[in-house]
Amino acid sequence: MTDVRPLRDAGAAPPVRRRRRMTRRARRDALVFLAFAAPNLVLIAMFTYRPLFLNIQYSMLDWTLGASTATFIGLDNYIEFFSSDAGLTSLRITAVFTLLTVGGSMVLGLLIALALNVNIPGRTLARSAVFAPYVLSGVGVGLVWLFIFDPNFGVLAWILRQMGLGSPQWFLDPQMSLVMVIIVYVWKNLGYCAIVYLGGLQSLSQDIMQAAQLDGAGAVRRFFSISLPLLSPTTFFLLITTTLNSLQAFDLLRIMTPTGRGTNTMIFESYLQAFGGYSRAGYSATISVLLFVILIVMTVAQILFVERKVHYS
Repeated sequence: MTDVRPLRDAGAAPPVRRRRRMTRRARRDALVFLAFAAPNLVLIAMFTYRPLFLNIQYSMLDWTLGASTATFIGLDNYIEFFSSDAGLTSLRITAVFTLLTVGGSMVLGLLIALALNVNIPGRTLARSAVFAPYVLSGVGVGLVWLFIFDPNFGVLAWILRQMGLGSPQWFLDPQMSLVMVIIVYVWKNLGYCAIVYLGGLQSLSQDIMQAAQLDGAGAVRRFFSISLPLLSPTTFFLLITTTLNSLQAFDLLRIMTPTGRGTNTMIFESYLQAFGGYSRAGYSATISVLLFVILIVMTVAQILFVERKVHYS
């Protein structure tokens, strides 16, 4: 067939594309978006990003809390943190606390989720009881557990005496203080992991489970070969959220160990440096900036490396 379309002259200029003008409806939608988003953006800028940049500025000052003057010292506060025993100790305690609380909450939460996934009477009440500690105030939980861990009159001391054992000095021994707050923190937060894991278990395809069972796979084999890999998105989500929460844990530490003896994580050390008698606002800001950097680095690392092993289907 002959192409009858008109040919453009070789010397003719290419057609000019006209820019689409924003229609009246598009302008109205943009104005509505700005009307709703602008107040939130202003609040975020004022109460999130402005304090963040001011904190970075304060971290380079030698500033006593409440003083009207401050001295610019550059990176001296950062050098002091990484060269002092107190700074390295708080970094080590933060790593130990985060590792044990995240691991303990996720492992125990998964085991409890498996138990709650069984179709037995009273499972709804059991699920509510497991999740209840997570929504309780950290201050209230800390006060209750103080009485439980009391080495003289606490419930735990009484149980140990019945077994012929003595109670550890939870409040005087720095290592036992750290163990104490880790136990309480895991107890308080494992309900969150259990409920999230329970939702993941209930969303798994039962057809796959039944097919594996017909093929002769036992319960343990089905869990490690099918359930656990399919729960990888849930595990990845919990790994990020529980890590961020553990790095920012403060209320339990403040109530159960007010002086930070053996439990001075970075966020608690920042509080102690500013409001615990030292009044070193500049050094406290330095610790906060370093903790912020650690949070960003760990989150990005988990997204880049851990997410590769996540199976979304």
